[in-house]
Amino acid sequence: MQGSSTDTASPSISPPNERKSFGHHPPPPTRTIGLGDKLPPPRRVPSGSSSESGEDEETRKVELLPDTSRSSRAPPTIDCHEYSESNIHVPTYNNAVAVSGHIVAVSTHHHLKIYDLSVSDSPLWNVDTKDSGLDSRIKDFKVTSLEFRPACAATDRGQFLWLGSKDGHLIEMDVRTGEVTSVKYSAHSHTVTHMFRHGRSMVTMDDTGKVLVFSPDADSTDDVKLTMLPRVVRIADKQDFAKMLGGQLWTSTRDPNAGGGAASTSRGPIVRVYDIFKPGSAGRSLLPTEHLGAVTSGTILPSQPNHAYLGHEGGHVSIWMLDTEDGVPKCEEVMKVSTSDVLSLEGVNNRLWAGWRTGNISAFDVVPRPWVMTNCWQAHTKLPVLRIAVDTWSIEKLGRLAVFSVGRDERLRFWDGLLGTDWIDQELLKRESEFSTFRKLKVLIVSWNVDSAKPDQLTGPPENVNFLHDVLTSVDSPDIISFGLQELIDLESRRMAAKTVLLGGKNKAQDGAISQKVTTSYKKWFDRVSLAIRTTMPPDCSYTVIHTENLVGLFSCILVKNVERNSLKHTAITTVKRGMGGRYGNKGGIVARFVIDDTSICFINCHLAAGQHHVRQRNADVAAILEDKTVLPEAEAVDDALAYVNGGDGSMVLDHEVIYVNGDMNYRIDQRREAVISVIKTGDLESLYPHDQLLKEMKYNRGFRMRTFVEGPLTFAPTYKYDRRSSEYDTSEKARVPAWCDRVLWRAREPSRVQQLHYRRYEANISDHRPISAGFQMTVKKVNREKRAQIRAEVQAVWTTHEQKLICAAQQFFIDQGMI
Repeated sequence: MQGSSTDTASPSISPPNERKSFGHHPPPPTRTIGLGDKLPPPRRVPSGSSSESGEDEETRKVELLPDTSRSSRAPPTIDCHEYSESNIHVPTYNNAVAVSGHIVAVSTHHHLKIYDLSVSDSPLWNVDTKDSGLDSRIKDFKVTSLEFRPACAATDRGQFLWLGSKDGHLIEMDVRTGEVTSVKYSAHSHTVTHMFRHGRSMVTMDDTGKVLVFSPDADSTDDVKLTMLPRVVRIADKQDFAKMLGGQLWTSTRDPNAGGGAASTSRGPIVRVYDIFKPGSAGRSLLPTEHLGAVTSGTILPSQPNHAYLGHEGGHVSIWMLDTEDGVPKCEEVMKVSTSDVLSLEGVNNRLWAGWRTGNISAFDVVPRPWVMTNCWQAHTKLPVLRIAVDTWSIEKLGRLAVFSVGRDERLRFWDGLLGTDWIDQELLKRESEFSTFRKLKVLIVSWNVDSAKPDQLTGPPENVNFLHDVLTSVDSPDIISFGLQELIDLESRRMAAKTVLLGGKNKAQDGAISQKVTTSYKKWFDRVSLAIRTTMPPDCSYTVIHTENLVGLFSCILVKNVERNSLKHTAITTVKRGMGGRYGNKGGIVARFVIDDTSICFINCHLAAGQHHVRQRNADVAAILEDKTVLPEAEAVDDALAYVNGGDGSMVLDHEVIYVNGDMNYRIDQRREAVISVIKTGDLESLYPHDQLLKEMKYNRGFRMRTFVEGPLTFAPTYKYDRRSSEYDTSEKARVPAWCDRVLWRAREPSRVQQLHYRRYEANISDHRPISAGFQMTVKKVNREKRAQIRAEVQAVWTTHEQKLICAAQQFFIDQGMI
């Protein structure tokens, strides 16, 4: 760089109110970096900048989001009922549901429907509380809460249902007969909002903070009854959250300042804990270690019984130590688990289940840091998951650990709390070699942003003339060749871009060859690539085009050897637009897929958001391409599902066993231009790695969706941006910093099955980018279905034994927690 920090003059002093003229200030200090000098560390934001430090803190939280890259999206369905729960309607405005084995109770205003899913999917009883013969004092009985009370006799357990009403009445009903067995009129003077079972006791609560504790005498063998005189406990009123955790009542209300004009002065939200079974005990007010959103849910994880987990709006989970010296729970840690609200939470076996606004339920392993999302499935179609709960009666009545969820789609769903299918699938993977045969294939990937150059411009120096020959011979006899080109048309040309939007991607011929209607640029490159393959490859090594696609400048052409054609199935190709909020294809990706034998392979050719500082936009582009739930057609048959991973059906990119991503990803180098060029000239490319945005995102950003992808060492100079027909980096007015914009990455379910053969650049100079290629040796599998079925049966038998041990452990936990 020009100039030196010592070449500055002392500034003159201006009058206090006089505005300084432009250019009056001295120039900022600069530093010249000598040839071969190490680059200085990146500049840090001054610690005094509160806004920047706040943003850095929020960015840090997002970067600690759980690792979602290997989560299974197969729903953990359970088959413990003779009839499906799909016909059970749960009104959103009430959401009062209680479950006991096959019995499901749902309230709708003054109606109570009792289902027995071992008998029918229609209501066993449909009780109208207006006509149930109740006292005339109850004029408009609307059920607001439900819970099955405990019982000593095995035949009575999970058979007596308590109902709380809008006007504070309590009723007990025998679900076997549909008859009211007991009533306590006006037990509360206001709406009964919550009802809990704990040990032999029942707890009811209204919105004024009045809590009634019904308990039989300690030396009695009687069951808890409504006719008993309850003990009254007073707590704070208008609690938005309440739940029994660890034998104590945990409550929380919204911060009155949240969403209002005044700023919150506390760390909030305030959590109050009451030992309601200890007479005279005062409630304790607790605060998390930082300001969080309102508490929405809470639970205790059986595998971590000394901790309570609270879900919050804003996507946080606060973790509270229960076993403290003074007996007062203490907030130990706050985890950022999502950018969306945590609506529901439940601890199930060794997983923390969370429900989201999208209708998904996720299961987390909370031992690693950051947490690992092991499962994520669509439970309630694109509508919020309002409640997740374990049916503790299911252990005794069904011999299973059943979990139920209620969504705003007004549906009730049951799930396998032990995730048995997941366990079986993981064990099958360990024994895959026993029922599969393997063979190796070679893959060649070529990526180039041609900057609207035509193939007939490949003239002049040998680097241009021989480029296609050189790249095609970089791998000896590749079985699969993937050409991914970007900017085949001038993206600055509105006429050309508009023409491509109208025609591109919709006019492929039936045989996979490119249509004549498509823009000339695509046709010319397709013809040139096809000619190069015919003239370069041996006569006995012919190829077939299986995919071509284009998207406003992007062009993909994938070929396989003719001898592999019979091994191919389930081919599909599509585009993902990312320009202008997903409406325009000037940025985006082309996603191609096929299955060879029983291995699914996905190729992505992408062009991400441009700009030195637009890292977040690039990350968002990556996430959109990788996480689109319906980007490709799903598997056509059960056999095809063997080719996919993580419980997927092939409709998502991450369902595929092997994924290759290439393109102009536009990640830049965060250094000054002259410093980067100086390093390039010395050949010390490794010193640029800490400043490469993509490498930084993969290393430090836990929320980055390509963290689980792999890239070979960058042993070649940055490929962007050159003056055309030159070896000089950009000398235009913009003087862009050289960068490794062009990349090839990959991911495999079994990492050892993909080995990189080379990763290099070429010196063809008709574009402002240099082309690159990557060669791979890939192992594909072929499954013996009969042998797999045999081994699956063996694994299933092992699981049945293992499941019983887990169920016994779960039962003991629920007994210790007073939930059974």
